Amino acid sequence: MKRREQALLLLQKAAEDEALLDEVADSARVSDAVFGFHCQQAAEKLLKALLSELGAPFGKTHNLKLLMDLLHDAGQPLPADLVELDTLTPFGAFFRYEYLSRQSSLDRKKARTMVQMLRVHVESKIGP
Repeated sequence: MKRREQALLLLQKAAEDEALLDEVADSARVSDAVFGFHCQQAAEKLLKALLSELGAPFGKTHNLKLLMDLLHDAGQPLPADLVELDTLTPFGAFFRYEYLSRQSSLDRKKARTMVQMLRVHVESKIGP
């Protein structure tokens, strides 16, 4: 798959996670762990979309900090207001199988806002 095709596919897949987030944001039936998982997944796909567009290699990982570092190394650091994006990393795997304590609860609005801000940033870099 060509770099551009992969970037666009990842953008589309991230949008699918984001659509789910918007549907369940206020649902008490959906746990913070599940909501956080889809935030993390959307963020991961958005970061990988930009890396794909840049032709920067990345492996199979759920580690958002690693992906953010790869973007930095490729000359495309994220804006300062996305510095906390990597707080979603544990939702990608750890909280899928472990208990999410009350102290670790997720601020859904903040998490969703970070993903939205990331999308705007990535789309501004990838273009139409």
